[in-house]
Amino acid sequence: MTNPLHSDHDPSTGELQLEERSSLRRVVGLSTELQDINDAEYRQLRLERVVLVGVWTEGSSAEADSAMAELGALAETAGSMVLDAVIQRRDKPDAATYIGSGKVKELREIVDATGADTVICDGELTPGQLIALEKAVNVKVIDRTALILDIFAQHATSREGKAQVSLAQMEYMLPRLRGWGEALSRQAGGRAGSNGGVGLRGPGETKIETDRRRIRERMAKVRREIRGMKQARLTKRHRRRATPVPSIAVAGYTNAGKSSLVNAITGAGVLVEDALFATLDPTTRRAELPDGRAVVLTDTVGFVRHLPTQLVEAFRSTLEEVVDSELLVHVVDGSHAFPMAQIDAVRAVIRDVVAEQNAEQPTELLVINKIDAADPLVLAELRAVFKDAAFVSATSGEGIEALRHTLAEYIAETDVTVTLEIPYSRGEIVSRVHSEGAVVHEEYSDQGTVVTVRLPESVAGELEEFRR
Repeated sequence: MTNPLHSDHDPSTGELQLEERSSLRRVVGLSTELQDINDAEYRQLRLERVVLVGVWTEGSSAEADSAMAELGALAETAGSMVLDAVIQRRDKPDAATYIGSGKVKELREIVDATGADTVICDGELTPGQLIALEKAVNVKVIDRTALILDIFAQHATSREGKAQVSLAQMEYMLPRLRGWGEALSRQAGGRAGSNGGVGLRGPGETKIETDRRRIRERMAKVRREIRGMKQARLTKRHRRRATPVPSIAVAGYTNAGKSSLVNAITGAGVLVEDALFATLDPTTRRAELPDGRAVVLTDTVGFVRHLPTQLVEAFRSTLEEVVDSELLVHVVDGSHAFPMAQIDAVRAVIRDVVAEQNAEQPTELLVINKIDAADPLVLAELRAVFKDAAFVSATSGEGIEALRHTLAEYIAETDVTVTLEIPYSRGEIVSRVHSEGAVVHEEYSDQGTVVTVRLPESVAGELEEFRR
């Protein structure tokens, strides 16, 4: 029997991340009664036993069920146990409590019956809705935005990723900051009245105002830190651009299989987990295409329906990788019940970022993944609508080699074909054209090596002196 402690297997970075993430799990059912807690601290408590609430305003009932299933997956990714879910058909969410008064009573009964300690709403609640719904059901209420922020906070690994999540959380919390219970209603201004007393009269600020001021100060500090990190990231990007290796950004809806696809193409050990937002920090890997051309693939954070605006702002580093790439590989989960909705959600976010940065829309290659688990009828519809898309399974390997050839064709579209005569004394130039281009023909003359090669236009310009 092989001793696992002396195994020859060298775990990849992704495997180590997955093992680390799985090593410790929450103990469900334990709670702490906190007498004096501000809302910022309160919102960061881990979710436990939850009931889901949704408002169905448009689309079919199947689409509404799919949206609730996604909310349930998000809740489980955050470490929660989903006990029940309710959904209400309305033209628009109720301005006071998100759901109507009748549903609030029903929700309270469900919470009492199941023993849930958290309610999660499938939308972004206003501060007023949050307070009203919390008072009505008498347990903690979290909206979709807070849930996604919580997941990002758990999964961020890099220093920059953690800082970005922290900034997004504070931006979300600031307008929702409030006292939790009478213990925090401490105003000591002016004559203070019955709430004051000796030593408390005079100008002062409430506990909430103090919290707001501290959060703003902390936000300013984090923004400065992120600006410093951005400079380091830009330096790395400029260094990559100095070596004209084409860059390919792999983007798509969360859990569409982007990391698995990068692993299948490059053989890299990128973290793969069947969970939403398993990848938060951009991961760049080098690969060689069938024509011998080297490319770098960047695995990016997944998008999601109604991605919080705070996160779009915070995760600009990932989105910049998408906009700056020569090719955008848009990965779609072909096994999802409504893949078209996912495609629209991703494209909407990319359009916003391109418009905001005044950049050009990157060339897009649509890749339908998980075809081994997809409904044949859904696949047939996707093949009819997206005739140029690639259909693959990163798990089984089906279609991966064809995709690698397709990537080579896309990258080659911007190339120019030149014939160079390189003196034998300049062997480093021969090595360069082999690594940065696709050699079509190579022969040897009295003067040197004659190479016909497809190269990026910028590289061909640098080698003008050797053109034949």
